[in-house]
Amino acid sequence: MKKFTTISTFVFALLMMVSTNMQAQKFSSLDKSPLDIASYPSSYKNSDKEMKVIYSRPQLKDRSLSKLAPNGKVWRTGANEAAELVLYKDFNLGGTAVKAGTYSLFTIPGDKEWTIILSSDLNVWGSYSYNKANDVARINVPASTNKDSIEAFSIALEEGENGVDMYLAWSSTIVKVPFTK
Repeated sequence: MKKFTTISTFVFALLMMVSTNMQAQKFSSLDKSPLDIASYPSSYKNSDKEMKVIYSRPQLKDRSLSKLAPNGKVWRTGANEAAELVLYKDFNLGGTAVKAGTYSLFTIPGDKEWTIILSSDLNVWGSYSYNKANDVARINVPASTNKDSIEAFSIALEEGENGVDMYLAWSSTIVKVPFTK
């Protein structure tokens, strides 16, 4: 009987240590700029994707767009890590052929136009280490104004004329980026 009590005590102590370790895990709280993905086609039923963008969605929170994404300065196109564009097919951006692959997406905001940059640098935090020498393609596109303000930075991909149009929207600014085939 004493042997059974000793084994029971040992098993109980072992279970307590395992459960303590499980409870000791720390999980981070919800990110203030949550991660999102835009894809084309956007239907989950269609597994033949042409492109997707993985990005974080900062909020205005009573701040101005020009404070969060200053005009004339390279911006990571979202929050946290630089946005990541995955092309599953070859495209053309502003006269430059871009092979299927993964690229960082940077932008340079402006009042009337934005510069869109695809870079070969990957796994980049912010735009602090942006290096123009690693640009794969650049295009200047007009910025337009929307009547409604968009609180959270958003990216949408839609069928475009002979390709896919990427829309970047935040505050009252909307930018259309045409990728052609």
